[in-house]
Amino acid sequence: MEKAPVSAVAALWNRTLNLVYPPRCVFCQDFLSGARAEAGVCASCERRLPRTDGTTALRSGDYFTFCLSPLFYQGIVRESIRRYKFSGRSYYHRVYGVFLRDCLEQNLSSPPDVVTWAPLSARRKHSRGYDQARLLAEEAGKYYGLRPVPLLKKVKHTPAQSSLGRTARGENVRNVYRIRRNAPVAGRRILLVDDVITTGSTLSECSRVLLEAGAAEVVCLTLARTVLETE
Repeated sequence: MEKAPVSAVAALWNRTLNLVYPPRCVFCQDFLSGARAEAGVCASCERRLPRTDGTTALRSGDYFTFCLSPLFYQGIVRESIRRYKFSGRSYYHRVYGVFLRDCLEQNLSSPPDVVTWAPLSARRKHSRGYDQARLLAEEAGKYYGLRPVPLLKKVKHTPAQSSLGRTARGENVRNVYRIRRNAPVAGRRILLVDDVITTGSTLSECSRVLLEAGAAEVVCLTLARTVLETE
């Protein structure tokens, strides 16, 4: 008996999954069909997403040159990311990847040498079942044909940054990251990926460690950013 092509089998499997688990918009959770099911975003959310633009897409910070973000962390974006991180919606990363890659295309003129991410502690990764920043790094790396490389490890379990005030966040992440053994850092331009930039404390601390290990430059990318009180 002749086997069906792999692509045909995959298409059949996807159709079966869609019948059992109808696709929903990652932002408002409405059911999707047709091309919208593939995109993962409904037409209404596509129009009303709080997007950044050429100036607000960039944030400065300590140790990293700048941070790019395609979306603002508010409304339906905030609720979507919270489900992604805390409710097991790991598959959202495939939809988010489109926004990340579009942001890189529009704002980053020269490619990085290495793509990496701000890692979770082993304890939090075990409880969550996945590292959400690593999944986003995989999506961002596709734009350059690069697989993300684990350069950092978090050596201390700390309270979630989202549970702390602005002042406490910097102290919470101080000296909790280390360079991995034989990590390809020296002389490299590094793209560091995370889910959200709020105060910038996590990305700054990761960038500091990378620069002290010999990185030439660190630029950052997050799916969303908060609006600073001074803006």
